[in-house]
Amino acid sequence: MTLKSSLFRSVRLLFRLLALALIGAGCQRGGVNTNAGHSEGAFRVALMTPGPVSDAGWNAAAFDGLERIKRELKSETAMVQTTSPGDFEDSFRDFAGRSFNLIFAHGFEYTDSALKVAKDFPRTTFVVTSGSASASNVASLTFRIEEAAYVEGVLAGAMSKTGIVGAVGGIELPSIKLTFQGVEKGVRSSRPEAKLLTAYTGNFEDVGSAKEAALAEVSRGADMLFHNADAAGLGVFLAARERHVYAFGSNRNQNDVAPDVVLGSAVTDIPGAFLMIATQVRDGAFHPAMLELGMKDHMVKVVYNPKLAAMIPREAMQKAQTAEQEIIRGSIVLGTMDQLKAAAR
Repeated sequence: MTLKSSLFRSVRLLFRLLALALIGAGCQRGGVNTNAGHSEGAFRVALMTPGPVSDAGWNAAAFDGLERIKRELKSETAMVQTTSPGDFEDSFRDFAGRSFNLIFAHGFEYTDSALKVAKDFPRTTFVVTSGSASASNVASLTFRIEEAAYVEGVLAGAMSKTGIVGAVGGIELPSIKLTFQGVEKGVRSSRPEAKLLTAYTGNFEDVGSAKEAALAEVSRGADMLFHNADAAGLGVFLAARERHVYAFGSNRNQNDVAPDVVLGSAVTDIPGAFLMIATQVRDGAFHPAMLELGMKDHMVKVVYNPKLAAMIPREAMQKAQTAEQEIIRGSIVLGTMDQLKAAAR
């Protein structure tokens, strides 16, 4: 089976699973998938995503979290994919106005709308993933995926034959830039003279653009490819397969999406974090703040692809594992979002 057919089969399967989940969740009103009934006093949790939950990455992980909350907390859940910034405030108000206790907004771009709407709904808790601010009932949840990206960079630098690696992002958001900084620092810790090529497609869904960007980087010598591009990241895997180079997954374990080219994935335990927060909100124990979770918290890790384990030299793997332990111990400290913003000013 070719990588392309395997990817499409994976995407179709995800769409089928999503369709079944949404049918089970209830009906659709104004673009928001809701439960058919509303039990008085039930704990209600909503999710807003900027892209399809069939992306096998960022948004899929958030949907996994919502399903876990529904299953383990017996909560009523609902979700919506927003299609433009104009949808943000309306979706927040729709959920909060229907007495949802907790709303997860899965992306940096939701921050301003969450802060605005939260003032009118003090009894609802808003959590923005990769957000940039907090308030009395608004929390920002950041995963230090750059720590896993650094470890992968160490491995890539040790394995690269050209000393050139490529990275493809969706929209040039601070969190994605920080991830690629982690990659670059990791690569150069193994190979000081190494070079990182970076490209952004401007969206998170155009697989073709991501593939072309990755192919352009390979043509300039890159033999290791990274992505933080959500659904578009599938194009990076296609490029890696076509040009016989290796790639790395992002946000979710993507080793099985392209098992013949993905050496490992930088995984954030979004489902675990969502469940933890939802439990605290339900129990009245949650305190909105700027929350950061990383390797030390066991919420970020590198998951290696066992099917390609034989392709990784022992010395390269040892370097990566040492880097991981140093991050956990605090011996390696990477840049923060605040430092990145300060440097941009």
